[in-house]
Amino acid sequence: MSVHIPAACRKRVRSVLAAAAAALLTFAAAPAEAATGPGPGNDVSWPQCGKALPKGQSFGIVGVNDGLASNTNPCLGTQLTWAGTSTGGTGQPLVALYVNTGNPGAAGSWWPSSNTYRGTAVANPYGDCTAGSYGAACSYMYGYAKAYDDATIRGISNPASYLWWLDVETGNSWSADTLANRADLEGMAAYFASIGARTGLYSARSQWDQIVGTVPSTSNLYRLPSWLAGSRSLATAKRKCDDAPLTAGGHVTLTQYVSGGFDYDHSCI
Repeated sequence: MSVHIPAACRKRVRSVLAAAAAALLTFAAAPAEAATGPGPGNDVSWPQCGKALPKGQSFGIVGVNDGLASNTNPCLGTQLTWAGTSTGGTGQPLVALYVNTGNPGAAGSWWPSSNTYRGTAVANPYGDCTAGSYGAACSYMYGYAKAYDDATIRGISNPASYLWWLDVETGNSWSADTLANRADLEGMAAYFASIGARTGLYSARSQWDQIVGTVPSTSNLYRLPSWLAGSRSLATAKRKCDDAPLTAGGHVTLTQYVSGGFDYDHSCI
């Protein structure tokens, strides 16, 4: 059975169909990136040696050490090459570094006994480091020395060009004196600043409070950016961008979450 449609109605139907087709073409032409934005980054280090690394990361952060501040990641070169394939699109540098930190005192394989390291006299805000002392002055020198080594003997070319994250975790050795631990990190930040490199702070809030405590505005750590650990999903990591930074003068620029056995990082900027 056929149905007769008046000419005026047929014209209106054609107009509606044409408008719908145009809207569909406009939607199809919109790139997927406009809806989703750049994806997360990843951080890798010695535990990923010899393993397949993530692909398509927006940025890569590579661990310089082999679990301890005095050691070198044996896969550093390979992992830096991997990080160099990052796709970008966030406020993070394509490639950044992180270093292990600690304040082992007498338990360490080496401990400073003066304000001089590798022939360089260091201006120490905590006074003179002397043999057998494990307070803030020698802790500052220990941190300065570890940062010096990270930049000069680990195989990093042009260390001033990187953002260096200081990895602060209870899994490494620390003093019971939070002032000494803070001085240790200040020494590291001071060395990196002396070569023109940027520095940031990585930790979970509970661990930071236990190791370092409150950082005063007079500290060179006070305004450094924070990278917050502790999330188990991207959704939680996104919410942590609104958490308080590790130091009151800083801001949260990065959050970390774990998925599928890899560390993923969400850029807050």
